[in-house]
Amino acid sequence: MPSAPSGHASAERPPGEVRIIGGRWRRARLPVGQAPGLRPTPDRVRETLFNWLGQDLSGCRCVDVFAGSGALGLEAASRGAVEVVLCERHPALVHVLQANVERLRAEGVRVLAGDALATLHTLPAAVWDGVFLDPPFDDARACDGHLTRAALQAAQRLLRPLGWVYLEAPHVWSAEQLHALGWRLHRHLRAGQVHAHLLWRADNPQP
Repeated sequence: MPSAPSGHASAERPPGEVRIIGGRWRRARLPVGQAPGLRPTPDRVRETLFNWLGQDLSGCRCVDVFAGSGALGLEAASRGAVEVVLCERHPALVHVLQANVERLRAEGVRVLAGDALATLHTLPAAVWDGVFLDPPFDDARACDGHLTRAALQAAQRLLRPLGWVYLEAPHVWSAEQLHALGWRLHRHLRAGQVHAHLLWRADNPQP
């Protein structure tokens, strides 16, 4: 959920709030900070993603590095992730994320204010089960794929051997493009302007 995407807010939620879909905070509605073009991941996309992941993330450690509204990372925590890092650079969004973490008493969730790529390069390596990547759609580097490629490459060092990445983008990334970056495409969904991808590391023996 990027801090400065173009496009639309979810048609399923008012632009000023997101809803947790499943887990211990199911149905909780959380305020969203104000930032130009903020585009929380739509409810139906999140529901499909967590169906792909098997609903229960108990014991997992996840990173949401373009956190925005925090919907992806907080959804993971609601479903049992024991540690979640939300990284966001926009000060207004950081403030609301911190308030929502306190509201939920989400002890395993921490908010980092800063650049996504820098965070990917500085977090501990090989200890994370999943990384959520939703770069800003209106960033020129996102449009030409540079930001996404850099984030995908940086995410490799974070993951445990069976780790996964969720990638949200304004266009589809082909299996060939992803394989060249060390990833295997496991699932893809298009919902309006959003292309959702679930990726496994290319060296992951699991399907």
